[in-house]
Amino acid sequence: MSEIQSLEVELESLKGARKKEKKHITVGELPEEDQFEQLSQSGKHLIDTVKMIAYRAETAMSNLLMEIFSEFDKNATRALLREIYNNAVDLVVDETNKILRVRMHHLATRGHDKALRKLCEELTATKTEFPESGLKMVYELIE
Repeated sequence: MSEIQSLEVELESLKGARKKEKKHITVGELPEEDQFEQLSQSGKHLIDTVKMIAYRAETAMSNLLMEIFSEFDKNATRALLREIYNNAVDLVVDETNKILRVRMHHLATRGHDKALRKLCEELTATKTEFPESGLKMVYELIE
């Protein structure tokens, strides 16, 4: 038997063994060293706090977009924000001027680009510094 044929036989044997394995197991069936530890109350509290802050920030951006563009409703602004979050960005550090440029790529429509451009202006106006860097964050749409 050639080496290729013996490897094919071994492969079929391994496939058969894999089919016999359970696809799902419970946490209790995991070996003790692989079992998950429950988050401590303080850890859960921290995660919940971060989620709440993120939701409030998204709500503030959504409200800002609704103020600027009367044709946007709550669902439209949240959908636009999801599109922005999933969009590519370039981060460019300008050490000389102490600036971190967040350069956004264009979105699907001109209307969305217009909204993103305004959001960039508003975010830049906050003069936010990137933590522990001393770099002022400047948001812009790539032209």
